[in-house]
Amino acid sequence: HVQLVESGGGSVQTGGSLRLACSESRYFDTFTCMAWFRQGPEKVREGVASIEPDGTVAYSDSVKGRFTISRDIARNSVFLQMNSLQPEDAAVYVCAADPRPGPCHYKNVGDFRYWGQGTQVTVS
Repeated sequence: HVQLVESGGGSVQTGGSLRLACSESRYFDTFTCMAWFRQGPEKVREGVASIEPDGTVAYSDSVKGRFTISRDIARNSVFLQMNSLQPEDAAVYVCAADPRPGPCHYKNVGDFRYWGQGTQVTVS
């Protein structure tokens, strides 16, 4: 079965950087759309960024200019580079993926069939 595994979370100071990774060892090349979501203390899931098969990316206004999503098929991974981290970025970051054709966007939770368990990011 599909297993998305996130890594790279941790604790950083305000203004610091982290690079999250999401890997899937067996089915990664079947994925079309991939995205990162986050869930803060209020337990509300927020879409952060998404990447489509043609490389089209989209970011929420809250992270635009600071975060970068990228995909490395050779490494079976999608990454989220997070710079200039702020306390409000603290959350559990969750990777999502989908094998269906067609457009996708981080604003649409239903675009993603598979979800990881998440990795914690703390900013102080």
